[in-house]
Amino acid sequence: MKYMVDPRYIVKVVDAGKTLRVSKEISELVKNVVGGKMMQKMKREYVDCPVAAKQIPFLECYLCVSFIRRMRGEVHCAGIEFKIRQ
Repeated sequence: MKYMVDPRYIVKVVDAGKTLRVSKEISELVKNVVGGKMMQKMKREYVDCPVAAKQIPFLECYLCVSFIRRMRGEVHCAGIEFKIRQ
């Protein structure tokens, strides 16, 4: 049986309409996981992160240790801490 974490927060993903600035390291990590077209879409999205208490690009949220899943325009967040996975 796979270990499942219950989400502490459910956060809406918002389309910014323009490409948001993300560090090159984060872009490289995500590029290995998703396709180019999907990555371009993800670069234009952000979330109001309750853990970091600010708006962050979705790519940073996607690589966060608290990220559980994205489902139907919402992110399920464990709320542990805001830190990028290595």
